[in-house]
Amino acid sequence: MNSLSSISLSGLNAAMLRLDAAGNNVANAQTPGFRRQSVLQSEDAGGGVSTSISREAEAGENLNADMVEQLSAVYSFKANLRVLQTQDEMLGALVDLKA
Repeated sequence: MNSLSSISLSGLNAAMLRLDAAGNNVANAQTPGFRRQSVLQSEDAGGGVSTSISREAEAGENLNADMVEQLSAVYSFKANLRVLQTQDEMLGALVDLKA
């Protein structure tokens, strides 16, 4: 059960980082010379994801992509939170059976 919680926690952290980067891009869209941030995700061998932030090569905004990224990050956050809630419910049911 620990691996399930660490997998979903890494997903929560990745979603938060994606939301932060997209929010930063929207906030700085009109800043001259600003280069957008993008979050790169890769799977970990033991489960979960690793993330890193990179900058776009050229300056400029893409507000449509940033809004989609924010929505995607919110849905990812909700899904990973639901995994944690389900794990908690399953653990409670297991304790009830053993008691």
